[in-house]
Amino acid sequence: MNKSLGIILTIIGIVMLVWGGFSYTKQEKVIDAGPIQVSADKKETVNWPPYVGGVVLIAGIVLLVTAKKT
Repeated sequence: MNKSLGIILTIIGIVMLVWGGFSYTKQEKVIDAGPIQVSADKKETVNWPPYVGGVVLIAGIVLLVTAKKT
């Protein structure tokens, strides 16, 4: 269990360090006047600090190293 969790955390940590965040598009109503509605696409960005990816990567490596060998 710890070994598979360590592998997953290591992969997630590497991905977090490489990409540093992601963006998505959502529709937002600009005008809502009765039957007339105008909406616009708004691009949202989610960023995380690089140290979070590093912490996740280190936690995954620690779990891999300390996992019991079966």
